[in-house]
Amino acid sequence: MKQFTINSNDAGQRLDKFILKAFPDLQKSVMCKAVRTKNIKLNGRRCDISDRLNEGDELKIFINDDLLGKQKTEKTAGFRNGKSLKNEDIIYDDENIILINKKPGIIVHSDIKNDQDTLADRLKNYLVKTGEYKPGEENSFAPALCNRLDRNTAGIVIGAKNAAALREINKKIREDNIVKKYLCMLASEPAEPRATLTAWHRKDNAANMVTIKKDEFEGSKKIITKYRVIDRNYRNSVLTEVELVTGRTHQIRAHMAFIGCPIVGDSRYGNRNVNERFGYKYQALCAYRLMFRKTDEPNILSYLEGKEFENKDIWFLGE
Repeated sequence: MKQFTINSNDAGQRLDKFILKAFPDLQKSVMCKAVRTKNIKLNGRRCDISDRLNEGDELKIFINDDLLGKQKTEKTAGFRNGKSLKNEDIIYDDENIILINKKPGIIVHSDIKNDQDTLADRLKNYLVKTGEYKPGEENSFAPALCNRLDRNTAGIVIGAKNAAALREINKKIREDNIVKKYLCMLASEPAEPRATLTAWHRKDNAANMVTIKKDEFEGSKKIITKYRVIDRNYRNSVLTEVELVTGRTHQIRAHMAFIGCPIVGDSRYGNRNVNERFGYKYQALCAYRLMFRKTDEPNILSYLEGKEFENKDIWFLGE
């Protein structure tokens, strides 16, 4: 028998979601049967898979260990190689969220190559060191990064320290209540000094490439990208601010290349001759500004609404 006392980070989620997080190897059909046969009880009573957990609830699971599988735990994992965030990596930090300046070259989450150093692991290690994350006291929650950046793109990544903040950040992103702006160096000047671009985008997962076309085509999704030229002659490039309206894979890189203005240093969509001339190891693209829109609904992050945060450590500026 496994027993859990629901803490604040577990509260608010469905019973089935909690159990499957705690036991990733458990088959959903086995869990559902256990609920029907009263082998899973909430506060000593029969429950339903859709029940919402509250802080202080007692959950008992009477399922054979062979069927449950290994319980997910990070108590002794060491988060791979143990690297941690440094103070200079942190743009903003409070009890709910942390804004991190991701350097180019580091991956946000582990991928199919099973990277041994990720920003997500560095965040967990940092919060363990500060005492804000105690894996041994958590049943299902771990601090998480809420937005992705390509490995070779720099800039602001949002980390959530607790489950309530994670839910709220994800909601704000989903409802377009977080504005993200990027700085980049373009290899050539766009036709207009500022514009809102629309096109159609399709990702090839196998090749990790995207195709951009003017008109809709099979499997494509609409993309919208705003840009504003800041400096037409910045070190023989065009310094430009870009704002994502939609957020598709490689959107900025592919969309700017589609209009004939690839990002300097972009080995996938860029201009080889330009890239060789600059000799950059990474694409000159940085998520440098983030703003929380004001909403009418009170929430755990209301105190951040209307505030703007800027990353002033941009590797391709001021060299």
